Amino acid sequence: MRFSTAFAAVSLLLAGPALAQAQDIYVRHGLAMHGNLKYGPNFTAFDYVNPDAPKGGEVRQSAIGSFDTLNPFILKGQPASGIGRIFETLMTGSEDEAFSQYGLIAETVEMPEDRSWVAFTLRPEARWHDGTPITVEDVIFSLEILKTKGHPFYRAYYADVIKAEKIADRKVKFTFSDGLNRELPLIVGELTILSKAYYESIDFEKTTLVSPLGSGPYRVESVDPGRSITYTRVKDYWGADIAVRRGQQNFDTISVDYYRDPTVAMEAFKAHEYDFRAENASKVWATAYVGPAFDDGRIVKEEIANGRPTGMQGFVFNTRRAKFSDPRLRRALGYAFDFEWTNKNLFNGAYTRTESYFSNSELASSGLPDAAELALLESFRYQIPATVFTEAYETPKTDGSGNTRRNLRQALKLLMQTGWNIEDGKLVNPADGRPLEIEFLIVSPLFQRIIAPFIKNLEKLGVAAKIRLVDSAQYQKRLDEFDFDMIVASIGQSLSPGNEQNNFWTSAAADTPGSRNYAGIKDPVVDSLVDTLIAAADRASLVTAARALDRVLLSGYYVVPHWHIRTYRVAYWNKLARPAVTPKYGLGFSSWWVDPDLADALAGREAAAGD
Repeated sequence: MRFSTAFAAVSLLLAGPALAQAQDIYVRHGLAMHGNLKYGPNFTAFDYVNPDAPKGGEVRQSAIGSFDTLNPFILKGQPASGIGRIFETLMTGSEDEAFSQYGLIAETVEMPEDRSWVAFTLRPEARWHDGTPITVEDVIFSLEILKTKGHPFYRAYYADVIKAEKIADRKVKFTFSDGLNRELPLIVGELTILSKAYYESIDFEKTTLVSPLGSGPYRVESVDPGRSITYTRVKDYWGADIAVRRGQQNFDTISVDYYRDPTVAMEAFKAHEYDFRAENASKVWATAYVGPAFDDGRIVKEEIANGRPTGMQGFVFNTRRAKFSDPRLRRALGYAFDFEWTNKNLFNGAYTRTESYFSNSELASSGLPDAAELALLESFRYQIPATVFTEAYETPKTDGSGNTRRNLRQALKLLMQTGWNIEDGKLVNPADGRPLEIEFLIVSPLFQRIIAPFIKNLEKLGVAAKIRLVDSAQYQKRLDEFDFDMIVASIGQSLSPGNEQNNFWTSAAADTPGSRNYAGIKDPVVDSLVDTLIAAADRASLVTAARALDRVLLSGYYVVPHWHIRTYRVAYWNKLARPAVTPKYGLGFSSWWVDPDLADALAGREAAAGD
């Protein structure tokens, strides 16, 4: 499911609109939030796919941790990797536009200019894997079950969709609540469609290792609970020749093997236990991707540039904990993280420090607020720090030598302002006399080497800190229940942020189990700015709202920012091929394929090498 949503466009101009019954209602093949759709009504395939890519072969992938359910729609359980590929949505997005959607289960879409409702006409050929048609009743059921019994995310995401009704045999209409959320037609387009008939005898709210009935290009072939899952391509998949699917979903079989330890997973890759790997650890990328298979070209190692916003990754404070309630303390602790030394010694200089929640995009704030931002922020002048208006946000800097004395002095100065005192070498809260203790909850051991130097600097400030490494199931449970001091979290962003921002930052989300408001932010200014962003009438207004929101979030020091990179780092065994064009905003792996000639050559080279 794609959550990179967009609002904020005043016009919804589309290639080739056909006038419907009223002058202000148009029937379309897709929706674009900003400007025109790139692809017209008669397009045959996306530009970044090979329409003639061969079907067949197997690709093996990996995952870390475990899984215990094939139901990805509820809060309970850890879903299996890739389970979403058995389902389909009303519409699907392209990976070379900021936010556009084209009909998938829906053949056409229509709505009025005020966007107060949207209607979809379903394709007559759309089918479940058991051969029965996808119906309007299935669509209505999907919205209702997700809002009432699904993961809390869905209840918030579709909160403003107040009604779904059947208006023709293949047409369903969604009506929206009053307001200015112009993204709602596209939000509904993202709706995953579930079988009403199937769930008449299945408890939707329970975890399960029995594959649900789907309608997507793959079905579950086999499951080894917690260890592996295999998907097979549906040979008579109803959508195979639709433009938005042509040249994609080319593998006959996709298998995912689970590993408890990333180091073991890396060695398994080099032993060709699986075929494709995306790397997010710079040290591993620099040092582990070596050996005979790399030297002789059996494994291809590539960095593929992309234009995606990088969002925010960082050490996140759980402000639900009273000890983290003061932003001055959170800011002070940020001075103990030496990014420059970390980047130089642990990352081989691969990264850029992140200084925005919308980094690598025009939505990121920088310098002082411009006139439009000031006009928006002025009404909050006495509710937000004065520095929002007078100082450009900047993360603490060092010379990379490991000498953090200057930064730690600044940290102590801020701590003294908060009333915290150092007694017997411990940082003590004057309110209750308790020393400050921090537990970093992590699921990946890769972060131990990054957090350890941070902890040493925190200890110089009198902070007692430790690392708690847990398995994926325990981690997810504690995350859902906000049972942590600090975590490493990443909040991705799109070029068109929108309704999902409610789940990231708002007061309502702070009290919703399973939300992504990990920091527990409860700020009426943030709530208001999120509303403003959602209601933005055009691109300029969206950019202004995003930058203003960014500034207020940064001023709260909810996160010690990490770093980002503008490339995908991938390695794969040389049997895979990909289109000549890579989409700007995605890797496009769904359009890769197994090249039979490469696969035969690889098999011969592996036999000769004795593998």
